[in-house]
Amino acid sequence: MRFMSREMLWVLGGSLSLMLGCAGSPAQRLQGKWIGDAVEHFEPGQVANAVGWVRGASFEFRGARVTVTIPTESPREGTFRVTRSDKDEVSIAFLKTTGQQDEATFRFDAKERLHWQLGDGRSVMLRKAND
Repeated sequence: MRFMSREMLWVLGGSLSLMLGCAGSPAQRLQGKWIGDAVEHFEPGQVANAVGWVRGASFEFRGARVTVTIPTESPREGTFRVTRSDKDEVSIAFLKTTGQQDEATFRFDAKERLHWQLGDGRSVMLRKAND
């Protein structure tokens, strides 16, 4: 007999990780709404367009749920789970109903900004929205 789907177990596991982690853990620090603010390490000719795009992006984490807003697209809602957490860095998997997942890595800095690491040294800086 099947009691819980695999996705439900991941959500439960992610929720337990959030509840058991200390208040300052990266998983707990993700909670809330993060708004795109700036970019780092982009080519000079790309910065203006990238910043325009970034300022329309946001992530909102609520427990094991996330809403991702990207410019020119409808907001996407779903679940996520922490796949790796180390000091000020956290990697998460966005879970899809198809069983596939997208992954992202975020890093907190000393100013409590969140850096969405895109690769090749580039990142998007997000600031916490005032609640």
